Amino acid sequence: MLNIPKTIFCDIDGTLVYHDESFHPSLYSKMTALPGAIDQVRGWCHKGYTIILTTGRKESLREQTVKQLQEVGIPYDQLVMGVGRGVRVLINDKKPDGESTVAAINVDRNKGFSGVEI
Repeated sequence: MLNIPKTIFCDIDGTLVYHDESFHPSLYSKMTALPGAIDQVRGWCHKGYTIILTTGRKESLREQTVKQLQEVGIPYDQLVMGVGRGVRVLINDKKPDGESTVAAINVDRNKGFSGVEI
């Protein structure tokens, strides 16, 4: 396969930043980055990867979410809001030679990015 930069879809709460089960985003003002999260995302950016952040937060919280991401220093290319809380499934095609073009990684909530290899 050609060395084409990857596209990373990454959840925000519990994956990049601490997720408090009791918080309400409209009252939440400061994000706390999880261990290794900012360095990992910045590393992907330096490799030319496209970073698409996803969140179950409502579209009405976009402005606040963008501000929080800027304050904590998490870079991204796109922000997809309102993706829901259920299982997320990515469907993609294979290359003509049968090579897979999709992968999934699940990390433990609020544990950060230690040991994540892409």
